[in-house]
Amino acid sequence: MNAIPSTLSPETPPKKNLTPTGAELVVTALRGEGVDTVFGYPGGAIMPLYDALPGSGLKHILVRHEQAAAFSADAYARATGKAGVCFATSGPGATNLLTGIANAFMDSVPLIAITGQVPTTVLGTDAFQEIDIFGMALPVVKHSFLVRRAEDIPHIIAEAFEIATSGRPGPVLIDLPKDVAQARVAETKPVTVKRAVKRAPDPVAIANAETLLKRAKRPVLYIGGGVVKAKAGAALRRFNMLAGIPAVSTLTGLGVLPTDNADFYGMLGMHGSKEANILVQEADLLLVCGARFDDRATGKLDTFAPGAKVIHLDCDPAEIGKLRDADAGVKGDLKASLESLAVGILDISLWRARAQKLRAQHKFNYSDAPGAGIFAPAFLEELSRTAGERFVATCDVGQHQMWVAQHCHFTRPEAHLTSGGLGAMGYGIPAGIGAKLARPDDCVVTITGDGSIMMNIQELATIRRYGVALKIVLFDNSTLGLVRQWQELFFDGNYSEVDLYDNPDFADVARAFGIEAFTVSRREQTSAAIKRLLGTNGPVLAHVRIDPRENVWPLVPPGKSNAEMMERKL
Repeated sequence: MNAIPSTLSPETPPKKNLTPTGAELVVTALRGEGVDTVFGYPGGAIMPLYDALPGSGLKHILVRHEQAAAFSADAYARATGKAGVCFATSGPGATNLLTGIANAFMDSVPLIAITGQVPTTVLGTDAFQEIDIFGMALPVVKHSFLVRRAEDIPHIIAEAFEIATSGRPGPVLIDLPKDVAQARVAETKPVTVKRAVKRAPDPVAIANAETLLKRAKRPVLYIGGGVVKAKAGAALRRFNMLAGIPAVSTLTGLGVLPTDNADFYGMLGMHGSKEANILVQEADLLLVCGARFDDRATGKLDTFAPGAKVIHLDCDPAEIGKLRDADAGVKGDLKASLESLAVGILDISLWRARAQKLRAQHKFNYSDAPGAGIFAPAFLEELSRTAGERFVATCDVGQHQMWVAQHCHFTRPEAHLTSGGLGAMGYGIPAGIGAKLARPDDCVVTITGDGSIMMNIQELATIRRYGVALKIVLFDNSTLGLVRQWQELFFDGNYSEVDLYDNPDFADVARAFGIEAFTVSRREQTSAAIKRLLGTNGPVLAHVRIDPRENVWPLVPPGKSNAEMMERKL
């Protein structure tokens, strides 16, 4: 599909002036950092920056809500490994970014958020659209800047990128007053930013870890999203190719080991696989790589892996010992730490046999769903296998998110993009836009629900405008599925405000935005629907109706041990 032609030329020649404005310095500095794509929405206070965009070489993606700008930039960062960039104006534009900034903070994603601000001459006077976004964002950023002088901009941009991408990555906010953006700068100082030095692991800590590994009889490799952020996936694969330790993953660590890898036993935790949770509970050692013992992974913390010693590798010293004491805490660059571990093949053949037996016992049965309707787990398993190694899932939050984690096949961590720590509904479509623009040759599929899609459904217009060839799978059960499931199981079936009976016809909605769409509801339509979805040129939405009574299994009840998993009752 071709994008709708604009009546406004994006190739307007840049203005020729003797000295640059602050806004022009921002654009130049962004280009100097290797930025080629930004996501945003203009407004009054940020207008000088938009005035500097035409002819700058930056590709600007006009989203239809600022939250989508932050989510798209977040996914662009996850897909490329570089910092994502988003723009918004002051007041509501800036506050609309906050959810996306918090999402990046919770999942340690490098993000540069540039907000317009009222002129410095009226700061503190409750001027029109003035908001203290600097103060509001403090809990969810690595650092914030309020630019006071235009000549400081090149240094601030360089420092912001260094902070966002070094150590444990995260978002940085730059608040740019309008008069500073408009000011002309005769001369700027040379940019000198102190680069963070990656901390090498302590040899004593490595030696302690090696001793524990060699003594272990039932070790488990516990993979977290920090492996992805540290670009340590290849190092981990090499390590475990030799060591052969049964491995499990958190939600954001999926794909570090391919899901079909012989040593991989699935996601652990609340909706983890039964074999993964059993292995962790029986382990005598956990080798924890870039994970933080999140409550969704551990269940009741004091019952988690009760007989296991812990080796904890992380670049963030604050995470080591925060929730679980480490018998060997290895601080520093995760890639270097994994490369320093020299243990070879461990003598754990009985443990490997136990793990393989558990996998065979608890293998998921895709034919056990009642009725003739489409079974979401089977649909997703077939979708990911059919799409192959180019498959990338950008996922919203809810039952479908857990089904994706349980049943999709991933060959690399960049193939699974989801809102993990924050659990933000509305992430899927903006993330799909960001991921597809970052990886145009990949098969990017947004998997969403009828609740989540309504959070940012306006971004269908963005897809249409730019001809983003995003595939969308919308599971429609006319309910807020995960909330309904909890109300059924833990609130005595008191269903309160979860009925979405009045949903629109989503296929009609998509077509109204100029996007091809179709609806399926019967199980025998699954293969044809997947073929049509993946074979369509340009964007397409598959509206998949499913049984509203279907739940996500297995499930660790809140406040319970991971050993107490609830399963489907046949």
